[in-house]
Amino acid sequence: MATDSMGVVWRMPPQPIPMPMMLPGLMGAFPGVTPFLPDPGRDPAMLPEAVFREVVEMADGDTLRLEAGFVRRTIGMRTFTMYGFNGQYPGPLIRVPQGAEIVVLFTNNIDLPTAVHWHGVRLENQFDGVPGVTQDPVEPGESFMYRVHFRDAGLYWYHPHHREDIQQDLGLYGNMLVDAPAPDYYGPANGEDFLMLDDLLVDEAGLFPWGREAAIQTLMGRFGNQLLVSGEPRWETTVRRGEVRRLYLTNVANTRTFNLVLEGADLKLVGADVSKFERETFVSNVVLAPAQRYIVDARFEEPGRYALLNPIQAIDHFNGRFYPHTDTLGLVTVLDEPVEEDHGAAFSTLREHADVIEDIDRYRAEFGRPVDHELELTARVGDLPSDIVAVMALDTLYFPPVEWTDAMPMMNYLSTSENLTWVMRDTRTGKENRDIDWRFTEGDVLKIRIHNQRRSFHPMQHPIHIHGQRFLVLSRDGVPSDNLAWKDTTVIPVGSTFDILLEASNSGRWMAHCHIAEHLEAGMSMVFTVDPG
Repeated sequence: MATDSMGVVWRMPPQPIPMPMMLPGLMGAFPGVTPFLPDPGRDPAMLPEAVFREVVEMADGDTLRLEAGFVRRTIGMRTFTMYGFNGQYPGPLIRVPQGAEIVVLFTNNIDLPTAVHWHGVRLENQFDGVPGVTQDPVEPGESFMYRVHFRDAGLYWYHPHHREDIQQDLGLYGNMLVDAPAPDYYGPANGEDFLMLDDLLVDEAGLFPWGREAAIQTLMGRFGNQLLVSGEPRWETTVRRGEVRRLYLTNVANTRTFNLVLEGADLKLVGADVSKFERETFVSNVVLAPAQRYIVDARFEEPGRYALLNPIQAIDHFNGRFYPHTDTLGLVTVLDEPVEEDHGAAFSTLREHADVIEDIDRYRAEFGRPVDHELELTARVGDLPSDIVAVMALDTLYFPPVEWTDAMPMMNYLSTSENLTWVMRDTRTGKENRDIDWRFTEGDVLKIRIHNQRRSFHPMQHPIHIHGQRFLVLSRDGVPSDNLAWKDTTVIPVGSTFDILLEASNSGRWMAHCHIAEHLEAGMSMVFTVDPG
């Protein structure tokens, strides 16, 4: 059995109850890399107890000291050694006015090299936080200075971009909210809640190990079995009757896509990654893939208890069936006391955002242009156990557009970034991943078609994130989008084809990749260059 120098050993992965334990040919098998846990020789009791995140309001020119370090986390009744920014979970919520630039003095005090990526922020390229592209990794004990310029109002987040399959999963993430100068940028609300959706994989022995030399669970990504909202097993809040709450939603999970339903409440979709939508719409649910953000207003008209749910259609690959599964993520208690300031009339009105429409109008003439570049998303198998390869050949006979759970934990467990490659392929040149060499000039507008192959080794959705720029999703499977918002991440379901319009507005060398952390580690990324205009 593989073990590291601190005695960390591989164990059989936790199995969902409806699944068989494992294939007979895989009994006793383990990944071909060393298991990793953070600082396993230290008693968690000797570490500082992590505290819930604080809000840091910053002005133009301010400086923030940010440290990645070890913390003690108590989740439910169990205590773990984890990571935290400034000893907090999540990391500090950075709130700034639009147009501000701040300095972040970052220090790495964990046991792995790292960096900080300012996800979705169109900042100067050298501060994007991508080791091997924009900077060297920050070694343990070392520091790095970032200058972060916030051009666009909206909701963003920060996280590592070096072995994020480990570091982000262990708690290194935080939100950023950029406030527009207009007081009516969003409609009126009685309060705000910032919900960062996550999951953590644990078993009887504690945190389930990660791979030291390479990522494991690269086939489907690392699904956790402990769901978390802003680091806690359940989100709970109390409001008054008639209250409108603004929910800032961010998916920080390695792999899991969430389907959020706030049972009994009215929901209004307001904004996405980098902007508001052209028009507000009422919705019954919100689907968030890893790295996506949505801004949603919720109104609670009647007293009572409202559950925040994650209802999904799980899949049993072995028996070829789907079955419903629902997790409760939170609970809102509505008191039978009227809210002091009733925004019911404003909530019932679906606003049209003239500022967003006017911004997008400058690009509508480009919507019908020919496709400039095409990508296809697929996988290539290496030295995987033959039993896994045989089962996966049958698995492609049926598929879900989205994998909501890990339905094959043993096979997923044995896949690593050394025996499986996830691929972004330029269909016109045949180049893949880091061999792709797209080059644009600042001010270019490009139409890019992305197709997620239906017949790959394991068909799976891919949340595609493009650094340093913004884009519009023009169509899905030939159906035009009827309500646009600027985005930096979009999820491509299995078998789907998306056309996006990319505004190359920010010069430098930038990364584009799948934001399932294990797929990124298994090769699913490319680098493109935007030359100064």
